[in-house]
Amino acid sequence: MTTYNLALIGFGGVNRALAELIRDEPRRFADLGFELRVVAITDLAFGSLVQGEGIDLAAVLAMPRGSSFEGLPGGSTEARNEDVIKNSPADIVVEATFTSPIDGEPAVSHVRWALESGKHVVTTNKGPVALKGQELSTIAASNGVRFEYEGAVMSGTPVIRLAHKVLGGLELRAVQGILNGTSNYVLGRMEAGLGLEQAIAEAQELGYAEADPTADIGGSDVRLKVAILANELLGAGIHPNDVETTGIQDITSQDVADALARGCRWKLIGEARRDADGTVTAVVQPVALPAGHPLAGISGATNAVSFTTDLLGAVTVSGPGAGRVETAYALISDIIAVDEFAKGAVRA
Repeated sequence: MTTYNLALIGFGGVNRALAELIRDEPRRFADLGFELRVVAITDLAFGSLVQGEGIDLAAVLAMPRGSSFEGLPGGSTEARNEDVIKNSPADIVVEATFTSPIDGEPAVSHVRWALESGKHVVTTNKGPVALKGQELSTIAASNGVRFEYEGAVMSGTPVIRLAHKVLGGLELRAVQGILNGTSNYVLGRMEAGLGLEQAIAEAQELGYAEADPTADIGGSDVRLKVAILANELLGAGIHPNDVETTGIQDITSQDVADALARGCRWKLIGEARRDADGTVTAVVQPVALPAGHPLAGISGATNAVSFTTDLLGAVTVSGPGAGRVETAYALISDIIAVDEFAKGAVRA
């Protein structure tokens, strides 16, 4: 059975959830035809750890915050990301660090170092895909490895791979989605009578919104995801700055009440659409959707995407757009894609 060595870059919620699955459920991966072994971890809090024979995941997962990998064989207090990515015995680099939405760093550099070193990359980061996706995919192809990023749009809910594999043979004319669970939750609570600030505060208490909710409420999170969908599914070749973006910060309780009276519901919609002249228009904006719209009934922190196709009309998929285990599943789906590529390359 094939064994893949993994380097986990970042050891926060998502990569910890992946490590827990590897520790607790080896049969899940064996049933897929491969085994996973973590040989390297880097993290700003813990430092770096490289053990070519495989890291004891039970031991490192039990380490409290505030401790470090120093003192363990192959351990250091420093997060030596570049050295670990380039020189560890990893086959697959799992990139899940906090990344700037402005320049995609440090994840862009992490992905580039890995691909140029002949290592596959799976990531949940939006930044590298939205800002440098084509460049990084080209580097991957030239080095005979895969750059996979299913979790960058809707966490563990498949969108990109579904469109490529399941909707093959259809002409995709547009993609429209609720791509931010925080904003959707806030709008739903405003329908229940809360003001915008009250709804945001509640979302923060429940862990849906960050202490600074600007990226969610202002639409910049959705802008990155729309750029990914436009480029990946419609071949747009656009930068996130090309996506006209309006958030929900100016939606009032009266706006929400008026929409409900008309049988409509406000949603923050990200959309990419191919126009008659072949160009692609991408936009993020709040829209009062009529009850019959496929996205109108999506409530709470759930995400959804509706594909407009030539033969089937609207095809809609919904599911969790966040969550540590759900996002870890996206990494698993990407590793499955790497495995299929590797075994296909061997057969060829």
